[in-house]
Amino acid sequence: MKNNQQNVSEEMILYAGVLERGMYTGLLLMFVTFLLYIFGVLEPVVPLERIDSFWNQPVHDYLVQVNREFLGWDEPPIGWSWVKLLGYGDFLNFLPVVLLSGVTILCYLFIVPGMFQRKDYWMASIALAEALILILAASGLLAVGH
Repeated sequence: MKNNQQNVSEEMILYAGVLERGMYTGLLLMFVTFLLYIFGVLEPVVPLERIDSFWNQPVHDYLVQVNREFLGWDEPPIGWSWVKLLGYGDFLNFLPVVLLSGVTILCYLFIVPGMFQRKDYWMASIALAEALILILAASGLLAVGH
């Protein structure tokens, strides 16, 4: 296989490095949070022996039932309200998923300064716009179809 590193920009290497570190960090966190959950280090909202009764439900229905049976909040934990439940083992598992989902945003934010330094304003603007659009989408401010 031919080595094509002569066509690799600094941004590509930086992006790949941030992506690799983010992926490994998320994977490690996934194992750690799952072990904390399975071994009962942190109490879950839904008891482990009851979790299988929820598996066949869509996410929204699951959250409504969890709220009804265990939380008793005025509203089910939808959107970013799960953050209030990070002290529970089953919701702590959301954290690595969020990290893995957001690592692309970090990659874009890391490469933008180098593009501006190189005076590649169009690509820097596109990368910055992409990061901002992903942040806006993840924020939940753009709810469509609800």
